[in-house]
Amino acid sequence: MSGLSIRGKPIVGGALLTLAASVLVAVVGSGQAESAPASKLTSSVKGSDGLVYSVTNHLVRGFAPGAEVHHRQRKQWLLVWAGDTGANSTPGSTQAAAAHHAAAGTPAATDPDFLAVIDVTRGAPTYGKVVNTVTFSPTTGNEPHHMQYVWHKGNRIYAGGLFSDTTYVLDPRKLPALRLVGVTTPVDTPCGSAPDAYTVLRDGTAYASYMGGPNLPGPCTYTNGEVREGNGYAGSPGEVVRLDARGRVLAEAPATSATPERPEICHNIPALTTATCANPHGVQVREDLNIMVTSDLLEPRNYIDTDPFTVDPLTGRITVRTFDISDRNNPRLKSVSYLPWGPRQEEFLVFKENRLPMENTVTNLPSHRGAFASTMQGAAIFYTPDITDPTPEWREIFDDETAYRSFHPDGPFGGGDTGSWLQVSPDDKYLFHAVTGHQLGELGKIPSGMVYVLDIQKLLASGNDPKCNIDQIEEGRVGGSEPDCPALVDVVPIADETSGGPHWGTLDHFRVGRDGKYHETTDVKRLAVSNYLSARLGMDGDHRLCMIDFVGRDLSVDETFRDELTGQPCVDFKRENWPHGATGGANPHGVLFAVADADIR
Repeated sequence: MSGLSIRGKPIVGGALLTLAASVLVAVVGSGQAESAPASKLTSSVKGSDGLVYSVTNHLVRGFAPGAEVHHRQRKQWLLVWAGDTGANSTPGSTQAAAAHHAAAGTPAATDPDFLAVIDVTRGAPTYGKVVNTVTFSPTTGNEPHHMQYVWHKGNRIYAGGLFSDTTYVLDPRKLPALRLVGVTTPVDTPCGSAPDAYTVLRDGTAYASYMGGPNLPGPCTYTNGEVREGNGYAGSPGEVVRLDARGRVLAEAPATSATPERPEICHNIPALTTATCANPHGVQVREDLNIMVTSDLLEPRNYIDTDPFTVDPLTGRITVRTFDISDRNNPRLKSVSYLPWGPRQEEFLVFKENRLPMENTVTNLPSHRGAFASTMQGAAIFYTPDITDPTPEWREIFDDETAYRSFHPDGPFGGGDTGSWLQVSPDDKYLFHAVTGHQLGELGKIPSGMVYVLDIQKLLASGNDPKCNIDQIEEGRVGGSEPDCPALVDVVPIADETSGGPHWGTLDHFRVGRDGKYHETTDVKRLAVSNYLSARLGMDGDHRLCMIDFVGRDLSVDETFRDELTGQPCVDFKRENWPHGATGGANPHGVLFAVADADIR
């Protein structure tokens, strides 16, 4: 007899209907995610610190390796690097997390961080479903941060723990399952801390930006023999690190020169005899030009668990760096550029246009050599036409106020809007930008998160002689007056009434070909953004993950990408149950589209 069975006993007729009804009540009525995975797969590596690091896949029914679902439809996945809410929380969410842990009978902040794997296959009945959570041990409270900006077939996944000073390397070939293949511990990077972002090279190795200083104060010797003085963990100067595909360090390179960098604006706490602004956050590469670009954000430890207005504003940065990577294992600092002042009059220095360049992004086509940088608190975007120039000249080409006025004519305006993820489309036509929103004072009472896209084709066509320059107040309100200034294509507000909003994002650069497999494309049709920055920096978020369509030059939230529990658009990470168990809410940060090897050409 064919049909459904439990432990080999067939179920037929009314018994089957009764079982189906009870399952429906249990699943839909409970409002909880499936907590009993069909398959658990664990992989481990031994770190250079002597510890054994492991990840465990918790795959829900129907998505284990070899499951029939994989033979019916080729899948596309979104990886989301998420941390336990109890580990690094704002006061309000700490109380909620404490209540969860008390109810669960577990100590606070002991739940694992994890990579969530979400089905983002268009048209699939499981679109938006969390099909796997990959938990990490033994370290908890990593503060999961970024992965690489884009994934290509054959790449490993590089995922950084901002507070644990650890990089995890995973093999995604058999998605939705992941395998741990390497780990970079603090022992491996003595001259840097607080890993932030990653960019992967064609050979599968990666460069990482380590925003903070050496593990211990004092002189530190890099792999090329150079020595720099540092003021300690999460201080200054940061560094750039090259990792192989198993997370082994190929190079630690100083992000600062051996001579002081304008001590009047580059403050360090404690002060260094050789002042530096080197705290690299964003990192991107043009391999064809042998150039790496990093953007300096801030000396990180000064801003954790504190009122930002009590911090010396000159520990926040205005610098962008280029490195000569002709020798991939010996990146050499080539230039340090200082972003220019803009026309706005601001009450606080930290809100000036050039303050805190969090992200940079490079152009892609051989005919272009330009790069962009966006400021976290300055609410502006800057451009330089040639990153191979030994002295790049940056100019402001867009103010976020222009985007705000398109949907909120009365404000909020000015600096302090927490500009975040920035990325040029693969075809060099568009520039995408996520803005978390204003968090402070009266402006913080207005939900102001957004994602916008600019048409940059005329600007890039101007070659080495761009005319666009936002140097008048009115240009910041309505866009630059020069003909080559970027045009605002569209903007989509992301309402988040918490202390955060859309921070990180990723572009979907895959399409299904005639052969039924996924292929890379330069024509981007959607992107994903996560609403979380860092609770301990005072910028938490509502912990949603949203999909945004980009069709016909229009941006819109994908209303079909819905949470499997609430039924609302966007996947909500404030849930009690996950495939790995009832561990409560999580903080989604890094996001990345990827496809299993068998499903991509």
